[in-house]
Amino acid sequence: MLDDGDCGGGVPVSTTAVQDSVERLTSSLRAHGVEGARVALVLGSGLGDFVDRVRGARAIPYASIDGMPQSSVPGHAGKLVVGDVGGVRVVVQQGRVHLYEGWSAHEVTRAVRAFGRLGVHALVLTNAAGGMKRAWPPPTLMRITDHVNLQGRTPLLPGEAGSGNPYDAELGAALDEAARASKVPLERGVYVGVLGPSYETPAEIRYLTAFGADAVGMSTVCEAQAGRAAGMRVAAISCITNLAAGLSPGPLNHAEVVEVGKQASQRFCDLLEAAVPRLSARVA
Repeated sequence: MLDDGDCGGGVPVSTTAVQDSVERLTSSLRAHGVEGARVALVLGSGLGDFVDRVRGARAIPYASIDGMPQSSVPGHAGKLVVGDVGGVRVVVQQGRVHLYEGWSAHEVTRAVRAFGRLGVHALVLTNAAGGMKRAWPPPTLMRITDHVNLQGRTPLLPGEAGSGNPYDAELGAALDEAARASKVPLERGVYVGVLGPSYETPAEIRYLTAFGADAVGMSTVCEAQAGRAAGMRVAAISCITNLAAGLSPGPLNHAEVVEVGKQASQRFCDLLEAAVPRLSARVA
C-alpha cells in the first residue's frame, strides 16, 4: 500500500498524490461504465445482501478496478455493483477497507471521492457497530445523527475545511420516512469511530458513553468527512450487531458481528430499498 500521507501519522500530505490517485480510480470506474449514479451506498460487515435488491445489477470485482483498495476482512465481498433501485441509478460498494488494515485515511476514502467526481449526489454509509444502550438489543438499526472521531486520522486535505456535522438533516429525514413506510424500527444516535482492530474494554465503553455516544465502530467517520468535502450529501446507518464490552454477556468477536448483520438483512434491505428513491428526490 502506498501511503498518501496521513495527517494523524505525522507524514506531510501530498495533495497532488491524493488527487492523482482519486483521478486514476475515477478514470478506471468510467472505463467500467460506472457513471450516471445518483446515489452511492457503502455496505458494512455482514450487510452485503442489499445488492440482491439492485435491478439489472452488474458486479465488478475490486481486483479489476485500477486503484481500488481491497479489504482482507471477512464480510466484505470486495465488489462494486451498479444498477437500479426504485428507478434510481445506484453504485454500491460491497465492502470497504479500514485504517486498522494499514490503509491511510486517504486510501480508505479514495472510492468515496471518486463517486463525487462521477456525479453522485447522495452518499449512504452503513456499518456494523457495538451498541452502548441496553434498550437497543442486536440487531437494532440506528441512523447516525453525528459522530465523534477518535481514530486520530483525517481524510481532509490541506485547505479543505471541515463542514462540522457531515450528516445531512434532510437526508436523515428521508431515512426516517423510509423507515416508517417500510415498518422498520430506526433509532437515532451518535456514532464514535475508533481505530481498532481491538474491541474496546469495558472502561473505554464507559468513557465513550460519557461522551454521549450510542454506538461504536471502526469505519465511517473518515468517509463521511470526505464525502461531504467531495460535494455529496451524506446519510449513515449503523446496524447494532452486539452490545459493547461490559454490556454483552460474553467476549466479542467478528464472526458474531457478521452473523448478526445477516440476521438484520431483511429489515436493513427493506429500509434501504424504500430510502433510495426518497434520497434521490431530496437531491434532485
